[in-house]
Amino acid sequence: MDSSTAAGLWDRLIGTQPGPDLWVVVATLAAALVAVVPQPLWRVSRNAVTIAHEGGHGLIALVTGRQLTGIRLHSDTSGLTLSRGKPHGLGMILTAAAGYTAPSLLGLGGAALLADGRITLLLWVATALLLAMLVMIRNAYGVLTVVLTGGTFLLVSWLADSQVQAAFAYAVVWFLLLGGVRPPFELQTKRRHGEAGDSDADQLSRLTHVPAALWLFLFHAVSLCSLIGGGGWLLGQR
Repeated sequence: MDSSTAAGLWDRLIGTQPGPDLWVVVATLAAALVAVVPQPLWRVSRNAVTIAHEGGHGLIALVTGRQLTGIRLHSDTSGLTLSRGKPHGLGMILTAAAGYTAPSLLGLGGAALLADGRITLLLWVATALLLAMLVMIRNAYGVLTVVLTGGTFLLVSWLADSQVQAAFAYAVVWFLLLGGVRPPFELQTKRRHGEAGDSDADQLSRLTHVPAALWLFLFHAVSLCSLIGGGGWLLGQR
């Protein structure tokens, strides 16, 4: 790759791109709602939320100095992230808290990038994160899920025109913001029926001696505030 090509790629990465028309923003919001609200579609689309959930656990484990040993994604949309380190302390608490908050916070960060016109940067960062996560996947279904997701981002970011890239980026961010809201409610329902006794909220309760209900409240607060703030950024730029 010569210097002019590298410079062109760098300018493309850090440059800004025009956002889509308002109708496209609304249409991508509607598409994200269709992917999240109906239960039959949610059974499929929830796999993407699980990628963000387990990726959040893994990323914070690394940031806090824990040794990430592997991530597994299952066909029932559950997942498991394994790391080594002290079984208590701030690093373990942050790692456990990162799962349910990750999709919404990623959506909020994505909305901030889109509000600033950084469509290409968002797509490339997402692709890089998925490729990095792929290295840590330890089961075949997880590899398939991450490869398909990462491949979609790669194809759109390299081959699609600017309008398609913008629509895709907005749809992804809307999906993360909306898809981050539903899992805490699902967890709340399971706990009400005596299920999910080893959930992230219950693990955090054992680590901090703070009731699991308060951790669940935190998950709700993060997801709803991210949706309100991120949604405002996406809609407020028109």
